[in-house]
Amino acid sequence: MFPKKCLAVITLLTVLIICSQTVFASISVDSARKVIVRSVTLKGNIRTRDRIILREMTLHIGDSIRLADLPARTAWDQRNINNTNLFVTVDMGTQLTQPADTTQLAQLDLTVTMKERWYFIAYPVFDIADRNFNEWWYDRGHDFRRVIYGGRLSYRNVTGTNDRLQVEIVRGFLQRTVVSYLKPYIDRAQKIGLRVDVGYLTNNEIPYRTQADKLIFVKSEDRLRERLYAGVLLTHRRGLYHYHSIEARYNHNTIADTIAQINPDYFLDSRTEQRYLSIGYGYRYDRRDNVAYPLQGTLFNAGIGVTGLLPSDNFRFFEMSSSITRYWPLGGRFYGAMSLRGRATWPSRQPYFNLRGLGSGNDVVRGYELFVIDGQRTAVFRNSLRYQLFNVRKQLNWLHIRQFNTLPIAAYVSAFGDAGYVSSTVAERYQSQLANKLLVGTGLSLDVVTFYNLVMRFSGTINAQGKTGFFFNLVQEL
Repeated sequence: MFPKKCLAVITLLTVLIICSQTVFASISVDSARKVIVRSVTLKGNIRTRDRIILREMTLHIGDSIRLADLPARTAWDQRNINNTNLFVTVDMGTQLTQPADTTQLAQLDLTVTMKERWYFIAYPVFDIADRNFNEWWYDRGHDFRRVIYGGRLSYRNVTGTNDRLQVEIVRGFLQRTVVSYLKPYIDRAQKIGLRVDVGYLTNNEIPYRTQADKLIFVKSEDRLRERLYAGVLLTHRRGLYHYHSIEARYNHNTIADTIAQINPDYFLDSRTEQRYLSIGYGYRYDRRDNVAYPLQGTLFNAGIGVTGLLPSDNFRFFEMSSSITRYWPLGGRFYGAMSLRGRATWPSRQPYFNLRGLGSGNDVVRGYELFVIDGQRTAVFRNSLRYQLFNVRKQLNWLHIRQFNTLPIAAYVSAFGDAGYVSSTVAERYQSQLANKLLVGTGLSLDVVTFYNLVMRFSGTINAQGKTGFFFNLVQEL
Protein backbone atom coordinates (compact mmCIF):
# COMPACT_ATOMS: atom_id res chain seq x y z
CA MET A 1 0.00 0.00 0.00
CA PHE A 2 1.07 3.52 -0.66
CA PRO A 3 2.01 5.72 2.26
CA LYS A 4 -0.71 8.24 3.13
CA LYS A 5 1.45 11.16 1.99
CA CYS A 6 2.01 9.56 -1.43
CA LEU A 7 -1.70 8.80 -1.75
CA ALA A 8 -2.53 12.41 -0.92
CA VAL A 9 -0.09 13.69 -3.54
CA ILE A 10 -1.50 11.34 -6.17
CA THR A 11 -5.04 12.45 -5.30
CA LEU A 12 -4.04 16.11 -5.56
CA LEU A 13 -2.35 15.57 -8.95
CA THR A 14 -5.44 13.74 -10.23
CA VAL A 15 -7.67 16.63 -9.20
CA LEU A 16 -5.32 19.17 -10.86
CA ILE A 17 -5.25 17.18 -14.09
CA ILE A 18 -9.05 16.93 -14.19
CA CYS A 19 -9.38 20.68 -13.47
CA SER A 20 -6.81 21.62 -16.09
CA GLN A 21 -8.58 19.48 -18.70
CA THR A 22 -11.82 21.22 -17.82
CA VAL A 23 -10.19 24.67 -18.12
CA PHE A 24 -8.53 23.85 -21.45
CA ALA A 25 -11.78 22.41 -22.77
CA SER A 26 -13.56 25.58 -21.72
CA ILE A 27 -10.92 27.75 -23.45
CA SER A 28 -11.17 25.63 -26.60
CA VAL A 29 -14.93 26.01 -26.64
CA ASP A 30 -14.71 29.75 -26.03
CA SER A 31 -12.11 30.31 -28.74
CA ALA A 32 -14.18 28.32 -31.23
CA ARG A 33 -17.36 30.21 -30.28
CA LYS A 34 -18.62 32.60 -32.91
CA VAL A 35 -19.88 36.13 -32.47
CA ILE A 36 -21.76 38.37 -34.86
CA VAL A 37 -20.81 41.97 -35.69
CA ARG A 38 -23.72 44.14 -34.54
CA SER A 39 -22.27 47.59 -35.20
CA VAL A 40 -19.22 49.42 -36.56
CA THR A 41 -18.78 52.92 -35.16
CA LEU A 42 -16.33 55.39 -36.72
CA LYS A 43 -14.98 58.29 -34.68
CA GLY A 44 -12.62 61.09 -35.63
CA ASN A 45 -13.08 61.00 -39.42
CA ILE A 46 -14.19 64.61 -39.66
CA ARG A 47 -13.45 64.93 -43.36
CA THR A 48 -12.99 61.36 -44.55
CA ARG A 49 -16.18 59.65 -45.67
CA ASP A 50 -17.25 56.52 -43.87
CA ARG A 51 -17.24 54.37 -47.01
CA ILE A 52 -13.52 55.03 -47.58
CA ILE A 53 -12.73 53.59 -44.14
CA LEU A 54 -15.20 50.70 -44.35
CA ARG A 55 -13.65 49.77 -47.71
CA GLU A 56 -10.43 48.89 -45.86
CA MET A 57 -12.07 46.62 -43.29
CA THR A 58 -12.63 42.87 -43.40
CA LEU A 59 -15.25 43.03 -40.63
CA HIS A 60 -18.69 44.43 -41.47
CA ILE A 61 -22.11 44.49 -39.89
CA GLY A 62 -23.70 41.04 -40.02
CA ASP A 63 -20.41 39.11 -40.30
CA SER A 64 -19.79 36.22 -37.93
CA ILE A 65 -16.31 35.43 -36.64
CA ARG A 66 -14.66 33.02 -34.23
CA LEU A 67 -13.38 34.63 -31.04
CA ALA A 68 -9.99 33.03 -31.69
CA ASP A 69 -9.71 34.94 -34.99
CA LEU A 70 -10.92 38.29 -33.68
CA PRO A 71 -7.57 39.80 -32.49
CA ALA A 72 -5.82 39.07 -35.80
CA ARG A 73 -8.73 40.37 -37.90
CA THR A 74 -9.03 43.65 -35.96
CA ALA A 75 -5.24 44.12 -36.06
CA TRP A 76 -5.19 43.83 -39.86
CA ASP A 77 -8.20 46.13 -40.21
CA GLN A 78 -6.35 48.70 -38.11
CA ARG A 79 -3.27 48.35 -40.33
CA ASN A 80 -5.32 48.61 -43.52
CA ILE A 81 -6.95 51.85 -42.37
CA ASN A 82 -3.59 53.24 -41.24
CA ASN A 83 -2.07 52.42 -44.65
CA THR A 84 -4.47 54.81 -46.39
CA ASN A 85 -2.11 57.54 -45.09
CA LEU A 86 -5.13 59.58 -44.07
CA PHE A 87 -4.65 59.35 -40.31
CA VAL A 88 -2.00 60.07 -37.72
CA THR A 89 -3.34 57.37 -35.39
CA VAL A 90 -5.89 54.54 -35.70
CA ASP A 91 -7.20 52.58 -32.70
CA MET A 92 -9.67 49.67 -32.63
CA GLY A 93 -12.00 48.89 -29.73
CA THR A 94 -14.30 45.86 -29.26
CA GLN A 95 -17.18 45.13 -26.91
CA LEU A 96 -19.06 41.83 -26.56
CA THR A 97 -22.70 41.57 -25.45
CA GLN A 98 -24.33 38.25 -24.60
CA PRO A 99 -28.06 38.23 -25.48
CA ALA A 100 -30.59 36.89 -23.01
CA ASP A 101 -31.32 34.02 -25.38
CA THR A 102 -28.23 31.83 -24.99
CA THR A 103 -28.99 30.04 -28.25
CA GLN A 104 -28.15 33.22 -30.17
CA LEU A 105 -24.64 34.39 -31.04
CA ALA A 106 -22.97 36.96 -28.84
CA GLN A 107 -22.94 40.44 -30.40
CA LEU A 108 -19.78 42.38 -31.20
CA ASP A 109 -19.59 46.17 -31.34
CA LEU A 110 -16.53 47.61 -33.12
CA THR A 111 -15.29 51.16 -32.59
CA VAL A 112 -12.63 52.70 -34.83
CA THR A 113 -11.12 55.90 -33.40
CA MET A 114 -8.93 57.98 -35.73
CA LYS A 115 -7.05 61.25 -35.75
CA GLU A 116 -6.91 62.79 -39.22
CA ARG A 117 -3.80 64.25 -40.76
CA TRP A 118 -3.34 67.78 -41.99
CA TYR A 119 -4.41 67.36 -45.61
CA PHE A 120 -3.63 70.73 -47.19
CA ILE A 121 0.10 71.30 -47.34
CA ALA A 122 1.53 74.23 -49.30
CA TYR A 123 5.20 74.74 -48.65
CA PRO A 124 8.36 76.07 -50.24
CA VAL A 125 10.66 73.62 -52.02
CA PHE A 126 14.39 73.66 -51.42
CA ASP A 127 15.87 70.40 -52.60
CA ILE A 128 18.88 68.93 -54.35
CA ALA A 129 18.64 68.07 -58.03
CA ASP A 130 21.00 65.10 -57.97
CA ARG A 131 19.96 61.45 -57.73
CA ASN A 132 20.23 61.42 -53.96
CA PHE A 133 21.66 63.33 -51.05
CA ASN A 134 24.82 61.18 -51.01
CA GLU A 135 25.79 61.90 -54.62
CA TRP A 136 25.26 65.61 -54.02
CA TRP A 137 27.33 65.53 -50.83
CA TYR A 138 30.26 63.38 -51.97
CA ASP A 139 30.52 63.71 -55.77
CA ARG A 140 29.17 67.24 -56.30
CA GLY A 141 30.90 68.84 -53.34
CA HIS A 142 27.52 69.79 -51.75
CA ASP A 143 27.32 72.66 -54.24
CA PHE A 144 24.31 74.81 -53.44
CA ARG A 145 24.11 75.88 -57.05
CA ARG A 146 22.76 72.37 -57.71
CA VAL A 147 19.52 72.92 -55.81
CA ILE A 148 15.96 73.48 -56.92
CA TYR A 149 13.55 75.89 -55.27
CA GLY A 150 9.95 76.86 -55.68
CA GLY A 151 6.62 75.77 -54.25
CA ARG A 152 4.61 72.60 -53.90
CA LEU A 153 0.95 72.19 -53.07
CA SER A 154 -0.35 68.83 -51.89
CA TYR A 155 -4.06 68.74 -51.17
CA ARG A 156 -5.07 65.29 -50.03
CA ASN A 157 -8.58 64.07 -49.29
CA VAL A 158 -10.02 66.98 -51.27
CA THR A 159 -13.53 65.51 -51.38
CA GLY A 160 -13.15 63.18 -48.40
CA THR A 161 -12.53 60.18 -50.68
CA ASN A 162 -8.73 59.96 -50.34
CA ASP A 163 -8.27 61.82 -53.61
CA ARG A 164 -5.21 64.03 -54.09
CA LEU A 165 -4.33 67.14 -56.05
CA GLN A 166 -0.65 68.04 -56.46
CA VAL A 167 0.83 71.11 -58.10
CA GLU A 168 4.56 71.70 -58.19
CA ILE A 169 6.48 74.63 -59.64
CA VAL A 170 10.25 74.61 -59.10
CA ARG A 171 13.15 76.51 -60.60
CA GLY A 172 16.93 76.58 -60.17
CA PHE A 173 19.09 73.70 -61.38
CA LEU A 174 15.95 72.07 -62.79
CA GLN A 175 12.81 73.82 -64.02
CA ARG A 176 9.74 71.67 -63.42
CA THR A 177 5.98 72.23 -63.55
CA VAL A 178 3.78 69.26 -62.70
CA VAL A 179 0.03 68.93 -62.13
CA SER A 180 -1.47 65.63 -60.95
CA TYR A 181 -4.88 64.52 -59.74
CA LEU A 182 -5.69 61.11 -58.30
CA LYS A 183 -9.12 59.77 -57.41
CA PRO A 184 -8.87 56.21 -56.05
CA TYR A 185 -12.53 55.38 -56.74
CA ILE A 186 -14.70 56.78 -59.51
CA ASP A 187 -17.37 54.06 -59.38
CA ARG A 188 -20.00 53.27 -56.78
CA ALA A 189 -18.50 49.83 -56.07
CA GLN A 190 -15.19 51.51 -55.11
CA LYS A 191 -13.02 49.42 -57.41
CA ILE A 192 -12.04 51.68 -60.33
CA GLY A 193 -9.67 54.63 -59.85
CA LEU A 194 -8.23 57.36 -62.10
CA ARG A 195 -5.07 59.47 -62.14
CA VAL A 196 -4.13 62.23 -64.61
CA ASP A 197 -0.61 63.71 -64.87
CA VAL A 198 0.82 66.55 -66.94
CA GLY A 199 4.44 67.68 -66.65
CA TYR A 200 6.92 70.05 -68.31
CA LEU A 201 10.65 69.97 -67.44
CA THR A 202 13.70 71.80 -68.77
CA ASN A 203 17.42 71.70 -67.93
CA ASN A 204 20.47 73.83 -68.61
CA GLU A 205 22.76 71.16 -67.17
CA ILE A 206 22.30 67.44 -67.76
CA PRO A 207 24.29 64.17 -67.62
CA TYR A 208 25.09 63.37 -71.24
CA ARG A 209 26.93 60.08 -70.64
CA THR A 210 28.25 57.74 -67.95
CA GLN A 211 31.96 57.10 -67.51
CA ALA A 212 33.36 54.54 -65.07
CA ASP A 213 29.88 54.30 -63.50
CA LYS A 214 29.70 58.03 -62.78
CA LEU A 215 27.46 60.62 -64.43
CA ILE A 216 29.25 63.21 -66.59
CA PHE A 217 27.47 66.56 -66.84
CA VAL A 218 27.51 69.33 -69.42
CA LYS A 219 26.31 72.86 -68.74
CA SER A 220 25.17 75.70 -70.96
CA GLU A 221 23.52 79.08 -70.75
CA ASP A 222 20.96 77.77 -73.21
CA ARG A 223 18.35 75.08 -72.70
CA LEU A 224 19.89 71.64 -73.21
CA ARG A 225 16.90 69.37 -72.67
CA GLU A 226 13.14 69.77 -72.70
CA ARG A 227 10.55 67.19 -71.67
CA LEU A 228 6.78 67.23 -71.95
CA TYR A 229 4.49 64.38 -70.92
CA ALA A 230 0.84 63.61 -70.27
CA GLY A 231 -0.52 60.40 -68.81
CA VAL A 232 -3.73 58.69 -67.77
CA LEU A 233 -3.76 55.82 -65.28
CA LEU A 234 -6.73 53.54 -64.63
CA THR A 235 -6.64 51.32 -61.54
CA HIS A 236 -8.75 48.38 -60.45
CA ARG A 237 -8.69 47.24 -56.84
CA ARG A 238 -9.89 43.70 -56.30
CA GLY A 239 -10.59 42.95 -52.67
CA LEU A 240 -8.30 44.58 -50.14
CA TYR A 241 -4.84 43.66 -51.35
CA HIS A 242 -4.92 43.20 -55.15
CA TYR A 243 -4.28 46.19 -57.43
CA HIS A 244 -4.30 46.26 -61.24
CA SER A 245 -3.40 49.27 -63.36
CA ILE A 246 -3.21 50.31 -67.01
CA GLU A 247 -1.37 53.50 -67.94
CA ALA A 248 -1.13 55.33 -71.25
CA ARG A 249 1.50 58.08 -71.51
CA TYR A 250 2.71 60.35 -74.29
CA ASN A 251 6.25 61.79 -74.15
CA HIS A 252 7.93 64.43 -76.27
CA ASN A 253 11.61 65.02 -75.48
CA THR A 254 14.09 67.30 -77.23
CA ILE A 255 17.78 68.06 -76.72
CA ALA A 256 20.13 70.72 -78.04
CA ASP A 257 22.37 69.95 -81.04
CA THR A 258 25.34 70.08 -78.64
CA ILE A 259 24.16 66.96 -76.80
CA ALA A 260 23.62 65.00 -79.99
CA GLN A 261 27.15 65.91 -81.13
CA ILE A 262 29.01 64.90 -77.95
CA ASN A 263 26.93 61.75 -77.50
CA PRO A 264 25.22 60.58 -80.72
CA ASP A 265 23.64 57.72 -78.76
CA TYR A 266 21.76 60.01 -76.39
CA PHE A 267 18.61 59.55 -78.52
CA LEU A 268 20.45 57.24 -81.00
CA ASP A 269 21.68 58.18 -84.48
CA SER A 270 22.37 61.81 -83.47
CA ARG A 271 18.66 62.58 -83.13
CA THR A 272 17.59 65.68 -81.22
CA GLU A 273 13.95 64.65 -80.76
CA GLN A 274 12.19 61.69 -79.18
CA ARG A 275 8.43 61.16 -79.28
CA TYR A 276 6.42 58.11 -78.34
CA LEU A 277 3.22 56.73 -76.89
CA SER A 278 3.55 53.97 -74.31
CA ILE A 279 1.12 51.70 -72.55
CA GLY A 280 1.81 49.54 -69.53
CA TYR A 281 0.06 47.07 -67.27
CA GLY A 282 0.94 46.59 -63.61
CA TYR A 283 -0.16 44.28 -60.83
CA ARG A 284 0.52 44.72 -57.12
CA TYR A 285 -0.28 42.53 -54.16
CA ASP A 286 0.25 44.62 -51.04
CA ARG A 287 -0.41 43.17 -47.62
CA ARG A 288 2.05 44.98 -45.35
CA ASP A 289 1.40 46.10 -41.82
CA ASN A 290 2.85 49.55 -42.52
CA VAL A 291 3.60 51.02 -45.95
CA ALA A 292 6.27 53.38 -44.62
CA TYR A 293 8.32 50.85 -42.67
CA PRO A 294 6.89 47.31 -42.87
CA LEU A 295 7.66 44.69 -40.24
CA GLN A 296 5.22 42.02 -41.38
CA GLY A 297 3.55 41.04 -44.63
CA THR A 298 4.19 40.63 -48.35
CA LEU A 299 4.59 42.99 -51.30
CA PHE A 300 4.59 41.68 -54.88
CA ASN A 301 4.87 43.79 -58.04
CA ALA A 302 4.88 42.83 -61.70
CA GLY A 303 4.70 44.96 -64.82
CA ILE A 304 4.94 44.90 -68.59
CA GLY A 305 5.21 47.88 -70.92
CA VAL A 306 5.30 48.61 -74.65
CA THR A 307 6.60 51.89 -76.07
CA GLY A 308 6.26 53.14 -79.65
CA LEU A 309 2.63 52.42 -80.50
CA LEU A 310 2.12 55.18 -83.08
CA PRO A 311 3.49 55.09 -86.65
CA SER A 312 5.13 58.46 -86.05
CA ASP A 313 6.96 57.31 -82.90
CA ASN A 314 10.76 57.20 -83.23
CA PHE A 315 11.44 55.15 -80.10
CA ARG A 316 10.33 51.53 -79.63
CA PHE A 317 10.90 49.67 -76.41
CA PHE A 318 9.66 46.68 -74.42
CA GLU A 319 10.19 45.95 -70.73
CA MET A 320 9.21 43.44 -68.05
CA SER A 321 9.80 43.74 -64.32
CA SER A 322 8.91 41.90 -61.15
CA SER A 323 9.70 42.06 -57.44
CA ILE A 324 8.69 40.29 -54.27
CA THR A 325 9.47 41.35 -50.70
CA ARG A 326 8.64 39.45 -47.55
CA TYR A 327 8.63 40.87 -44.02
CA TRP A 328 8.23 38.77 -40.89
CA PRO A 329 8.69 38.98 -37.10
CA LEU A 330 11.41 36.73 -35.72
CA GLY A 331 10.39 36.92 -32.08
CA GLY A 332 10.89 39.55 -29.45
CA ARG A 333 12.14 42.76 -31.02
CA PHE A 334 13.75 41.13 -34.05
CA TYR A 335 12.38 41.34 -37.59
CA GLY A 336 13.54 40.07 -40.96
CA ALA A 337 13.07 41.25 -44.54
CA MET A 338 14.02 39.71 -47.87
CA SER A 339 13.53 41.12 -51.38
CA LEU A 340 14.16 39.84 -54.91
CA ARG A 341 13.80 42.17 -57.90
CA GLY A 342 14.42 41.80 -61.61
CA ARG A 343 13.98 43.85 -64.80
CA ALA A 344 14.62 43.11 -68.49
CA THR A 345 14.33 45.40 -71.52
CA TRP A 346 14.57 45.06 -75.30
CA PRO A 347 16.07 45.74 -77.82
CA SER A 348 19.71 45.60 -76.76
CA ARG A 349 20.52 48.86 -78.56
CA GLN A 350 18.83 51.59 -76.56
CA PRO A 351 19.16 55.37 -76.31
CA TYR A 352 21.43 56.47 -73.47
CA PHE A 353 18.57 58.58 -72.09
CA ASN A 354 16.43 55.45 -71.56
CA LEU A 355 19.09 53.10 -70.17
CA ARG A 356 18.15 52.08 -66.63
CA GLY A 357 20.40 49.78 -64.65
CA LEU A 358 21.13 50.13 -60.97
CA GLY A 359 21.45 53.48 -59.24
CA SER A 360 19.18 55.56 -61.47
CA GLY A 361 15.99 54.65 -59.60
CA ASN A 362 14.97 52.90 -56.41
CA ASP A 363 16.86 49.72 -57.31
CA VAL A 364 20.29 49.84 -55.70
CA VAL A 365 22.70 47.46 -54.02
CA ARG A 366 23.51 49.13 -50.72
CA GLY A 367 27.18 50.06 -50.70
CA TYR A 368 26.96 51.33 -54.32
CA GLU A 369 24.85 54.45 -53.72
CA LEU A 370 27.38 56.67 -55.51
CA PHE A 371 27.42 54.64 -58.73
CA VAL A 372 25.17 54.49 -61.80
CA ILE A 373 25.52 51.14 -63.57
CA ASP A 374 23.88 51.20 -67.00
CA GLY A 375 22.46 48.06 -68.56
CA GLN A 376 19.50 46.32 -70.16
CA ARG A 377 18.84 43.67 -67.49
CA THR A 378 19.16 43.85 -63.71
CA ALA A 379 18.65 41.64 -60.67
CA VAL A 380 18.84 42.60 -56.98
CA PHE A 381 18.64 40.44 -53.85
CA ARG A 382 18.34 42.36 -50.55
CA ASN A 383 18.19 41.12 -46.95
CA SER A 384 17.78 42.89 -43.61
CA LEU A 385 17.76 41.88 -39.96
CA ARG A 386 16.17 44.58 -37.77
CA TYR A 387 16.13 45.15 -34.04
CA GLN A 388 13.56 47.53 -32.59
CA LEU A 389 15.11 49.98 -30.14
CA PHE A 390 11.78 51.57 -29.26
CA ASN A 391 8.33 52.31 -30.65
CA VAL A 392 6.35 54.92 -28.73
CA ARG A 393 3.62 57.48 -29.21
CA LYS A 394 4.12 60.88 -27.58
CA GLN A 395 1.28 63.27 -26.89
CA LEU A 396 2.39 66.90 -27.26
CA ASN A 397 -0.28 68.58 -25.16
CA TRP A 398 1.38 71.97 -25.51
CA LEU A 399 0.76 71.85 -29.28
CA HIS A 400 -2.88 72.71 -29.92
CA ILE A 401 -3.01 71.58 -33.55
CA ARG A 402 -4.59 68.12 -33.34
CA GLN A 403 -3.06 66.90 -36.63
CA PHE A 404 0.45 67.39 -35.20
CA ASN A 405 0.20 66.95 -31.44
CA THR A 406 0.46 63.15 -31.54
CA LEU A 407 4.01 62.08 -32.34
CA PRO A 408 4.64 58.41 -33.12
CA ILE A 409 8.35 57.65 -33.25
CA ALA A 410 10.28 54.39 -33.60
CA ALA A 411 13.93 53.47 -34.14
CA TYR A 412 15.55 50.32 -35.50
CA VAL A 413 19.09 49.05 -35.92
CA SER A 414 19.42 47.03 -39.13
CA ALA A 415 22.12 44.69 -40.41
CA PHE A 416 21.85 44.14 -44.15
CA GLY A 417 23.46 42.23 -46.98
CA ASP A 418 22.69 42.79 -50.69
CA ALA A 419 23.72 41.27 -53.99
CA GLY A 420 23.03 42.45 -57.53
CA TYR A 421 23.94 42.09 -61.18
CA VAL A 422 23.66 44.31 -64.25
CA SER A 423 23.81 42.74 -67.72
CA SER A 424 25.05 45.42 -70.13
CA THR A 425 26.09 45.60 -73.78
CA VAL A 426 27.42 49.16 -73.33
CA ALA A 427 29.86 48.46 -70.48
CA GLU A 428 32.93 48.86 -72.70
CA ARG A 429 31.60 52.00 -74.39
CA TYR A 430 31.08 53.76 -71.08
CA GLN A 431 34.12 52.20 -69.33
CA SER A 432 31.98 50.53 -66.67
CA GLN A 433 33.90 48.78 -63.91
CA LEU A 434 30.80 47.30 -62.28
CA ALA A 435 28.53 46.04 -65.08
CA ASN A 436 28.51 42.30 -65.85
CA LYS A 437 29.92 41.56 -62.38
CA LEU A 438 28.43 40.28 -59.14
CA LEU A 439 27.90 43.23 -56.79
CA VAL A 440 27.84 42.61 -53.04
CA GLY A 441 27.35 45.12 -50.23
CA THR A 442 26.76 44.91 -46.51
CA GLY A 443 26.56 47.20 -43.50
CA LEU A 444 24.54 48.59 -40.60
CA SER A 445 21.92 51.33 -40.46
CA LEU A 446 19.93 53.29 -37.93
CA ASP A 447 16.36 53.86 -39.13
CA VAL A 448 14.15 56.47 -37.48
CA VAL A 449 10.43 56.36 -38.33
CA THR A 450 8.09 59.18 -37.32
CA PHE A 451 4.80 60.77 -38.31
CA TYR A 452 3.63 61.51 -41.85
CA ASN A 453 5.57 58.42 -42.99
CA LEU A 454 8.95 60.08 -42.59
CA VAL A 455 11.85 57.62 -42.51
CA MET A 456 15.43 58.79 -41.85
CA ARG A 457 18.16 56.24 -42.52
CA PHE A 458 21.82 56.55 -41.51
CA SER A 459 23.92 53.75 -43.05
CA GLY A 460 27.52 52.58 -42.89
CA THR A 461 28.44 50.22 -45.75
CA ILE A 462 31.24 48.25 -47.37
CA ASN A 463 31.06 46.70 -50.85
CA ALA A 464 32.86 43.90 -52.70
CA GLN A 465 35.43 46.37 -54.06
CA GLY A 466 36.41 47.24 -50.47
CA LYS A 467 34.94 50.75 -50.64
CA THR A 468 33.33 52.00 -47.44
CA GLY A 469 30.83 54.79 -47.05
CA PHE A 470 28.44 56.56 -44.71
CA PHE A 471 25.12 57.48 -46.31
CA PHE A 472 21.97 59.34 -45.36
CA ASN A 473 18.60 58.79 -46.98
CA LEU A 474 15.31 60.56 -46.37
CA VAL A 475 11.98 59.11 -47.46
CA GLN A 476 8.74 61.03 -47.06
CA GLU A 477 5.17 60.20 -48.05
CA LEU A 478 2.70 63.07 -47.78
